[in-house]
Amino acid sequence: MTSGLRRRLLVMLIVPLVLLALANAWFDYQSAENVGSKQDQQLLALVPLVADSVIAAGTSKADPPVLLLAPAVEEFLKDRPGYSAYAILDPDGKVLHGEPRLAGQVPSAQEPELHSEESSGITWRIARQRQQSVLGEIVVVVADASDPRQQWARAILIKVLLPNLVLIAAAAFAVRFAVEQALRPLLALKDAVERRSPRDLSALDESASPEEVRPLVQSLNRLFGLVNAQAEGQRRFIADAAHQLRTPLAALQAQVEAWAQAAQGKPPGGELPLPVEQVQRLRGATRRTSQLANQLLALSRADARAMEAQPMQRVDLKELCETQLEHQLDAAAAKSIDLGVELEPVQVTGHDWLLRELLGNLVDNAIKYTPEGGTVTIRCGRRGDAAFLEVEDDGPGVPPGERAHVLERFYRVQGTQGEGTGLGLAIAEEIARVHHSHLQLREGRDGRGLRITLTFPSG
Repeated sequence: MTSGLRRRLLVMLIVPLVLLALANAWFDYQSAENVGSKQDQQLLALVPLVADSVIAAGTSKADPPVLLLAPAVEEFLKDRPGYSAYAILDPDGKVLHGEPRLAGQVPSAQEPELHSEESSGITWRIARQRQQSVLGEIVVVVADASDPRQQWARAILIKVLLPNLVLIAAAAFAVRFAVEQALRPLLALKDAVERRSPRDLSALDESASPEEVRPLVQSLNRLFGLVNAQAEGQRRFIADAAHQLRTPLAALQAQVEAWAQAAQGKPPGGELPLPVEQVQRLRGATRRTSQLANQLLALSRADARAMEAQPMQRVDLKELCETQLEHQLDAAAAKSIDLGVELEPVQVTGHDWLLRELLGNLVDNAIKYTPEGGTVTIRCGRRGDAAFLEVEDDGPGVPPGERAHVLERFYRVQGTQGEGTGLGLAIAEEIARVHHSHLQLREGRDGRGLRITLTFPSG
């Protein structure tokens, strides 16, 4: 955009300068043509004066005729020393008096002839005409080397084109510098937009933009406002829907759990409203639905844009991991999974409840997809100057080509066993973004399982 605008401005400014230079050259030539026409008339006016200057023939045929030059002819020769000449020829073209090099063909008619000849690098304007004198018919030749039309080619280069070319080159540099300075606020606006996070829809500073660019900034701000309002409406809808679902789902799940426990404890031969297998499926469905509602609510609350206005605080990662260990022991014991910790005291700046949600999702995923008898390890501490939080398991892991996709919402690796909604890792990644980081997925120890690490920015 900027290079095209700069190029257009240069063309729009330089092309008129070039046209002005050409127009100046044309007017200069026209001026030379007018002056040259006047000098041609002067040459033609001198021809009869030279003829009238012949007052007598020479004492012999070999002697030149006697001349008494008219004042105008003397002035012409005096004003242009070395660049003016005349000659008197007989009808055969022989020089009777004057410059010998002006000998040549004589005019065939009485009309004057005007032409240019070059001699020793000098272009002469020459007028020839038959005239009557005391010697009879003679040919008078008058030459002038000061014709401006002959000097025009050199003058146009030195006096017109060269100064204009210098002016155009200087104007090009000046325009380029001026355009770069003028476009600097626009480039700063472009950089500010490019540096923005896709979730940053705050208004741009209109006062920092030039007056001509403010309508564009105002239009962008209106667009940001509309998109932000739409996104905010979607966030509120998800939060409200998830919140409204939690209460009836919790009541339904409690009833189904009680029903399942009653069904499991029913003595043989007793009648049950539904087979135990159907009751178990119903309980699993209510659990999944309840988990989905909770995850939707967590996803809405974890939105990076929504968290900008909430202050961060110091969070003890070691305490966070110990608390999560207590919460997940029962789920791990149910699958005979060895749930352990490797903890070092470390604190970070963040949102406590969001980090609890992140760690809970990572540990829950690890337990859910690790086969019975497996191992899940929770870690926290420092590596170099950066604090980290990590969950590792020895389950089936995630293929390298799928690791970027599992962080997307509602995405599940094909062929994955177990129940899930595809939101756990998406929520964890969203929380990582709130803390100006992202999740790193790698293979676990000995190439088995999956290790998910959140590294906090140092400082």
